[in-house]
Amino acid sequence: MKKILVPYDFSKVSEHALDFACQIADKADSDIMLLNVIEHPTADSFKTLGMQNIDPMEQLYIKKMYETTQNKLADVVFKAKYADDRIATKIQLGNPFKTIIDQITEEKVSLLVVGTEGSEGLNEFFVGSNAEKIVRKATCPVITVQDKCEIEPIEKIVFASDFQHTDDEFIGQLLDLQRKFEAQLNIVKINTPASFTSTRHDTKQMEDFVKKYSIENYTIDIYNYKNEEDGIILYAEDIKADMIALGTHQRKGVGHFLAGSIAEDVVNHSQFPVWTAHLKDD
Repeated sequence: MKKILVPYDFSKVSEHALDFACQIADKADSDIMLLNVIEHPTADSFKTLGMQNIDPMEQLYIKKMYETTQNKLADVVFKAKYADDRIATKIQLGNPFKTIIDQITEEKVSLLVVGTEGSEGLNEFFVGSNAEKIVRKATCPVITVQDKCEIEPIEKIVFASDFQHTDDEFIGQLLDLQRKFEAQLNIVKINTPASFTSTRHDTKQMEDFVKKYSIENYTIDIYNYKNEEDGIILYAEDIKADMIALGTHQRKGVGHFLAGSIAEDVVNHSQFPVWTAHLKDD
């Protein structure tokens, strides 16, 4: 986990995301990059034509925005709960969502930590559908952090799946997360009326999964509820978990457990930090 990217817009949720990223970076010995995106009508023209071809007043305005943002970010770094020399800052002009996705590749980011107000928020960029798009399109693992979640030591990580197909790369990322935090992995199958399977079947499936990947420090459970997304959150609450881990797909559509909508619904409604990474399509 070499570099952690934190989109930062000076909101409470982005402050919360940075606090959480500092906790992870300390465990993983990682560098942090704070990314601020200035969303401005002249952004596309600026990138295409260059500063010299923008109206002089616009030049002055953009320059002032950069200077103000640089000073504010420097203050954030100074106050952060992590070594100053391990936190870099970057300011970009453009569309926030597109810029974040592009920077993952450009900066060779290992983990994206993003604050979200969940599905109820209306006034910040990182709300509802935007968080969903980031989870769906990001090419690295993502941790979403609700503004109201407590930053606690990560001791229990819930991993929910249907265990019908496994992705070695995804599981490797999941187990790396578990090792970094020295956490217990709470493996769970959510059993619903619409996709009921027997306890014997589910238990064997999870035991085979544990054996295949030589997983240590774990529990296995079956949790009965009317739907998967609420069942995952309620199970995490019942066992007093500290994080939820889920797989998702970059493609659209449902049709497969955790193939997008379930993971994204959990991101929107969970008060727990949610770690997501992509599963390869069948």
